[in-house]
Amino acid sequence: MFDSHAHYDDEKFDADRDQVLLECVNSGVTHIVNAGCDLESSKKSLELSEKYPFVYAAVGVHPHEASGCSENTLDEIKALAGKEKVVAIGEIGLDYHYDFSPRDVQKEVFAKQIALARELNLPIIVHDRESHRDVLDILKSERAYETGGVLHCFSGSVEMAREAFELGFKIGIGGAVTFKNARKSIEVVQFAPLDMLLVETDCPYMTPEPYRGRRNWSGYIKLILQKMAEIKGIDYSEIEEATTNNAKRLFRV
Repeated sequence: MFDSHAHYDDEKFDADRDQVLLECVNSGVTHIVNAGCDLESSKKSLELSEKYPFVYAAVGVHPHEASGCSENTLDEIKALAGKEKVVAIGEIGLDYHYDFSPRDVQKEVFAKQIALARELNLPIIVHDRESHRDVLDILKSERAYETGGVLHCFSGSVEMAREAFELGFKIGIGGAVTFKNARKSIEVVQFAPLDMLLVETDCPYMTPEPYRGRRNWSGYIKLILQKMAEIKGIDYSEIEEATTNNAKRLFRV
């Protein structure tokens, strides 16, 4: 199993991080991409990747942190991105739900990091919350299709998924697909070609049913895969193998 998006640098793992990561391996998880949200968490992601053979790092500035992103910050992100275990620029994008950073600043920082990814030939991990149209427009205008990537924790419609696939972007499916009100997510999984799907926990957040409300971890990824297999009417082993191979190809591991 390949958890394509996690945050094991989060303080919610401070008490037992090593123990949890060991248990991930015991539960059948073979690969984890730990995504950075700012310079500090990007450094921590890299440290985790260098400590654990099965952990890989993504480095980048989340839209929440865009206001504090200077040219210096981007230079440091670029330096981190040159390290061997860094497989993507991320998570980057737009968040219009909280608007912790002004939207024009979010857009500028998003575009600059796409340009960095193109320069370094790395895929991107995209955060998109209530900003679907602008995310797609920036991906097109900044030629993000040259690097490819994944729309993580995908919350868009079938129509948006179609546009993402046309740009060569995969979509990440997380715990939300198991929620009782998951109609849109279910429709997207039904529609999506098998080779365009990744699976993720976004841990410690987005815990799937029946554990919603608890701290999430990569061992729960089986619950998401089981739901995806049920939706698509295929064997569990088929969805597990497909999502793992898709992520290996995207992140080149």
